Amino acid sequence: MHKTISLFNHKGGVSKTTTTFNLGWMLAEMGHNVVMIDADPQCNLTGLVLDFDSAEDLDEFYKKHPHQNIYDALTPAFEAQPRTIESVDCVRVKSRSRLFLLPGHVNLSEYEVTLGIAQELSGSIQALRNLPGAFHFLISLIAVATKADFVLIDMSPSLGAINENLLMTSDCFLVPTAPDYFSLMAINSLSRILPKWIEWAKKAATLETLKSAAYPFPEPRLKFLGTVIQKYRPRKGQATEGFQSWINAVNEMVSNTLFPTLRKSGVTFDDKMYESAGVRADASYCLAQIPDFNTLIATSQTHKTPVFALKDQMFGHTGTVLQQDRQKRDEFRAIFAAMAEHVASLAKNA
Repeated sequence: MHKTISLFNHKGGVSKTTTTFNLGWMLAEMGHNVVMIDADPQCNLTGLVLDFDSAEDLDEFYKKHPHQNIYDALTPAFEAQPRTIESVDCVRVKSRSRLFLLPGHVNLSEYEVTLGIAQELSGSIQALRNLPGAFHFLISLIAVATKADFVLIDMSPSLGAINENLLMTSDCFLVPTAPDYFSLMAINSLSRILPKWIEWAKKAATLETLKSAAYPFPEPRLKFLGTVIQKYRPRKGQATEGFQSWINAVNEMVSNTLFPTLRKSGVTFDDKMYESAGVRADASYCLAQIPDFNTLIATSQTHKTPVFALKDQMFGHTGTVLQQDRQKRDEFRAIFAAMAEHVASLAKNA
């Protein structure tokens, strides 16, 4: 049985796409079948995996592979076509077996308003009954077709209906953050927004209209995995004083505000499960702290390979500089390996 994991934060610039790609790669390296779904109309994950640099590249891909994206796969439901949603032939990620991508589409946002109306009125308007369960139905088909153990959803930075739907029909979610004031505000905001979404999902699952739809809305089973803090400057293996103060503030907001709210809404694991998975309450349920990749990010993007999977020849350096590159690579490998272990261990209980 696959587990669907959403990476969600309505604040932009917190490396959701990079985290999705690196976590997916590491889980696949560990022997799991993993599908990454690009649900962000900006299509950054699609561009990263397929080595696209412009909208023209994406447009060419859509012309050559018109049905190989999330937008087209959902058209039977959202455009009331006389055919059912079917699985999509996902893209196999080069250089990493077991890792797949469902490409995004710049037009996915066109479904935002329609889905929002459906989620408010589908209980009374029969024509809208198939929409709330459409995303979940498609993801389930893809998971079966790829024999996926994990489905990772790279979400857009918004509080729109699509994100609400994807998150509420996932098994688990993690919240990527950055050590800054805006992440602090975003976590506080999530503490107010998520309980409302959770209540909506619980109510939607009881509606007979949605239960008997062609694409039934599932029973909510969402669980909070934890947070990831990244994009800080290290010094001597630790965050600099300025960044550390923001890291502490973010962790305190999670411990004192977000987590208690999520627990009250019934979307947290029990304490023993977190403890057995190595996710500590006294560390504010932070799955990983990831420093800036700095110059290595360019090398990683050039080779479409996570920093921790770069080969020596990819660095383009020799001598002392190569030794430093190797050390950084190994540090990132340890970080992402530990995070993937935490995620896999917790998710199996969702």
